[in-house]
Amino acid sequence: MMHHERHVKLFKNGRSQAVRIPREFELAGDDAVMRKEGDRIIIEPAPAPSLLALLAALPPIDDDFGAIDDPVPLPLDL
Repeated sequence: MMHHERHVKLFKNGRSQAVRIPREFELAGDDAVMRKEGDRIIIEPAPAPSLLALLAALPPIDDDFGAIDDPVPLPLDL
């Protein structure tokens, strides 16, 4: 695994400390996860949301689909 390193400047953005991420370190997407391990700060792309999380975020369906014909199944001889 090849490690790249680059010196960057820290600056204040309101009450937060910030750093500009150089182009060669850009992350895909719009979200990231940050964690601290000892003196290190690790920033990784946020994982894609699960299908369950995506479905939970959808607005409810208010359509009336009417009654569903659900006949009793015929006996099955195995």
